[in-house]
Amino acid sequence: MLFCVTCIDKPNSAALRAATRAVHLEYMIAVADRLRYGGPLIDEETGGSAGSLFVIDLPGRAELDAFLADEPYNRGGLFQSVTVRAIRQMVPEINPGFLLQELARERAAEAVSMRA
Repeated sequence: MLFCVTCIDKPNSAALRAATRAVHLEYMIAVADRLRYGGPLIDEETGGSAGSLFVIDLPGRAELDAFLADEPYNRGGLFQSVTVRAIRQMVPEINPGFLLQELARERAAEAVSMRA
């Protein structure tokens, strides 16, 4: 199951982020086979980090909760908020032709609704 996790740093927490960055990177390396995408969110004013975003593939919510409980930035109290959403990957396509199939289904549904 894919989860999109958006984490927003607490205000004025750059020092805490810097102090825990190495252990965070070690953790990310250890779970790299489960990560689909990730990186820091950028503060538009300062150009520094404002949080973190990652998409991770785990069997379910219990495994995600365990992952988050052990994640060094989260464990260290860096985040003001953490938002989790289950997602379905559309792009890049895992199965070539999937988007064309979805488009064909959508067009067929439109045609049926126009006849009704």
